[in-house]
Amino acid sequence: MLIAGFPAGAWGTNCYLVAPAAGEECVIIDPGHQATEGVEEALRKHRLKPVAVILTHGHIDHVASVVPVCGAHDVPAWIHPEDRYMMSDPEKAIGRAFGAQLLGELTVGEPSDLRELADGAELKLAGLDFSVAHAPGHTKGSVTFQLPESAEVPSVFFSGDLLFAGSIGRTDLPGGSHADILESLARVCLPLDDSTVVLPGHNEHTTIGRERATNPYLRQVAAGLGAEAAPRRGM
Repeated sequence: MLIAGFPAGAWGTNCYLVAPAAGEECVIIDPGHQATEGVEEALRKHRLKPVAVILTHGHIDHVASVVPVCGAHDVPAWIHPEDRYMMSDPEKAIGRAFGAQLLGELTVGEPSDLRELADGAELKLAGLDFSVAHAPGHTKGSVTFQLPESAEVPSVFFSGDLLFAGSIGRTDLPGGSHADILESLARVCLPLDDSTVVLPGHNEHTTIGRERATNPYLRQVAAGLGAEAAPRRGM
């Protein structure tokens, strides 16, 4: 399997290109703010042909380049219906005061082919099988994507802004819910094998085993305790 990832834009949002191997079809995950150039560079470097864009949630730092990327390659995008409105109205999703100073330079809107994700869906794209789990808390329509374990590689978990190395996503923006993110961590993350590789929406990769042992939020959820308030940084 080939996974090419890079942090993009002002928020350092991780964009991933996933393919069975170099020279094959690929799926693009979360092409966010100023990600277009990085996407095109990775496509050229690995000789990849995109067939779809899939989105962990609708915040502008994860979706700002969806329209140009989909348009350039004539591919569909997938997003959970609860976050679809964010494609056209990102200011409503992050708050007016916060959004006014950040959104002036951005072009927003939906790609010509935008499809909706559902909890438990299985997406068969580019020869890969992505399992979708609805994981609200950071936003109402947050989802995760998981690739199954194979003989060559462990399972890979694209956590979006649900779970980070040592932390979790903020819940103080419109549509966020601390209670919901705790439930999502318990339902979606805790059952995963320790060997599962976590590729988050921001910062470095980790594993479920490492987070189960060291992440204060996941440890408290596992113990059945009310975790401390989610951090208020990033988006």
